[in-house]
Amino acid sequence: MKKRAIGQNGPLVSEIGLGCMGMSWLYGNADRNESIATIQTALEKGITLFDTGDFYGDGHNEVLIRDALKGIRRDKAFISVKFDGQPHPVSKKDGEVMNRPQTIKNFLTDTLQRIGVEYIDLYQPARVDRNIPIEEIIGEMAELVKAGYVRHIGLSEVGVDTIRRAHAVHPISWLQMEYSLFNRGIELNILPTLRKLGISLSAYGVLSRGLLSGKWSKDRVLCSDDKRNKAPRFSSDNLEKNLSLVEGLHEIAKEMHVSVSQLAIAWVLSRGEDIIPLVGARKRTQIMDSLGASNLNLSIEELSRIEKAVPPEQVAGEYYAVPREKWFF
Repeated sequence: MKKRAIGQNGPLVSEIGLGCMGMSWLYGNADRNESIATIQTALEKGITLFDTGDFYGDGHNEVLIRDALKGIRRDKAFISVKFDGQPHPVSKKDGEVMNRPQTIKNFLTDTLQRIGVEYIDLYQPARVDRNIPIEEIIGEMAELVKAGYVRHIGLSEVGVDTIRRAHAVHPISWLQMEYSLFNRGIELNILPTLRKLGISLSAYGVLSRGLLSGKWSKDRVLCSDDKRNKAPRFSSDNLEKNLSLVEGLHEIAKEMHVSVSQLAIAWVLSRGEDIIPLVGARKRTQIMDSLGASNLNLSIEELSRIEKAVPPEQVAGEYYAVPREKWFF
């Protein structure tokens, strides 16, 4: 598989990464053996980037990655981890604030033990507390880099001002944000800022939680603990409008003899060498299908047709009840 660099002169990783969250959290139960087999298949097929979080299944996802990568040479897998500022398994009292710079080392220590490694390739806060200066958080993380426990620092779901302030303390290697044909808001201010500073984009949600997989049906019934049940974008009226947009992609994909998901992932890949899409596959069949996007070089004409089929202003509803722009600062 082709490689892309993280940040300026950073390490090379596979141009498609595997996001492992869904194997432990948000979308209902996943088969453990199939999850492990999916991670191992991804590695065999050239994927080197594996993304997790300490809160994905309250530590479960990190242990899953440990078991899947057991016996693999450490330098064969680039592991990125988000931390949410809580000990896992969660032991804090209700209302207790744990997200403090001085506790980050404790979270990292737990993560290292769960994954069974001596360092994390890229470490990043999942969310940033408005009440804590980003300079303090990145400063503490920079100390972990100096100590050798972390190789690179990332950010997740923050705005232009925070990006600039954080990058002034220590080089930020990537920003993780949702980016897909259904989510293009970062193109206005955030993506240009990243490019000016030499920061890569780790794009998650490239299939918009399954809507752009080409396999979603308005009659699909989700399990009770699937978070998409409460997402405005998946409500009945919005879902029907969104699936009508996907139909346009079906026609293009059919003509090109590819899957809709391959088309959607290839579109993200086409947006720049500094963008690394994460695919949230939970099954081997899904990761194998996604890998086909790596060999799909879209022409200018094909890209134009894809974008005309999915005008951003026609996407109905957000995934979150609270607009994500309210998170950014």
